[in-house]
Amino acid sequence: MSLFSNDLSKEPVFDGIGYEPSFFSRKTMVTTKTNYSKKKYSDINKDTRKKILVLCTEERYMTMKNGKKFSTGNHPVETLVPILHFEQAGFEVDFYTPTGAPVKFEMWTMPYEDENIGKILDKYNTQFSNPHNLRDFIADTNKGYVDYVAVFIPGGHGAMLGLPENNDVKELIKWVIAEDKYLLAICHGPAALLSVADCGDAEFPFKGYKINSFPDEMDKALPESGYQPGEMPWFYGEKLKQLGIEILNKKIAGDCHVDRKLITADSPLAADKFGKICADELLACEKSELEHE
Repeated sequence: MSLFSNDLSKEPVFDGIGYEPSFFSRKTMVTTKTNYSKKKYSDINKDTRKKILVLCTEERYMTMKNGKKFSTGNHPVETLVPILHFEQAGFEVDFYTPTGAPVKFEMWTMPYEDENIGKILDKYNTQFSNPHNLRDFIADTNKGYVDYVAVFIPGGHGAMLGLPENNDVKELIKWVIAEDKYLLAICHGPAALLSVADCGDAEFPFKGYKINSFPDEMDKALPESGYQPGEMPWFYGEKLKQLGIEILNKKIAGDCHVDRKLITADSPLAADKFGKICADELLACEKSELEHE
């Protein structure tokens, strides 16, 4: 049956192990093309070829409260559209997962009719299958061998799997803070901030920050349309709020927010705008650094 079948059933679709969203929810929430619009950026980064570390999930299934498994991963639009802008601005990207296992995408939301996405899928196909191992990067005491200017954490419910409780993710974010780099996170990506919830005697480093992200209110409503096969096992927004983060949105409207060096966005609707804002911020920071050398 086609992804955009005339069947508007609200029953989640069984994939042999877990459940993908119903045809009804896909009809209303999934598109075959993205809203990517090319932008011309300054050539300031043309010769330096600085990089962005992209941290993805390597886990596919989220076990819901009723025991059913939701087939998820990283959202392709939220992952790839920002990268189109990073590349246009002159930045290269390296893909990482916690153990170097393959990147998992929500394949049922892949915009297969989008030529730009097709090209980038071909370009990074090897890295998706064989990404860098975050554990190796954290264990390397000489991290200066690659000039990463930012860490990007894409969304998709998969960002809640294996990242929030991972000690290497914790060390990565602590490194980002210590080295004064940018942290970029879209949709459910901010769930990874929970990895630094316990920093010993130190205060939660993002206390007082404001973000846009995928709201818990929507995650609580999605099972009604069959997007998920049951109630979420937990809600990352609640946990972030308890730690002192303010989530600005209760709906998704394509909104982004910059708070110091943390840049966030609410959903795939924001992917294009988010990519542009991130690229502009990184280039402006690089320009400022060069002017002060």
